[in-house]
Amino acid sequence: MTSTTRILVVDDAATVRMYHRKLLGDAGWSTDEAVNGMEALEKVVAAGDQRPFDLYVVDINMPKLDGYGFVRELRRLQAAVQAPVMMVSTESQLQDAEAARQAGANCYMIKPARPAELVLSAALLLGDGPAAARAAASIPVKGSQR
Repeated sequence: MTSTTRILVVDDAATVRMYHRKLLGDAGWSTDEAVNGMEALEKVVAAGDQRPFDLYVVDINMPKLDGYGFVRELRRLQAAVQAPVMMVSTESQLQDAEAARQAGANCYMIKPARPAELVLSAALLLGDGPAAARAAASIPVKGSQR
């Protein structure tokens, strides 16, 4: 994967968007952002199948259209814009992860996401082996002295 890999970060909190963009950008991917699900859908439709996003990193609780609604609407769109969805939320109950899965998400993480784990999950969803290996190498192994 190269910098042509495009990730859309969808979160109403500017600090979270900046944090995720920095981590994902440092891993070598191009990022864009949206402040809610409605803006994200507009960006997806505008990009069309000419330049679709390769991954969506989505919060749940947002105004106008929440993360669940965004993912459900995304999954109704044409096949060309389909890509993995990673939901990252403060909601930590099992039913939240299950609701994300039912909406069409591929992965669920609880905020604040640890940098290496966010990048590793994104790399695995993108099929980016080198980025996954770099991220995995930076995660301490329980019981080790790294």
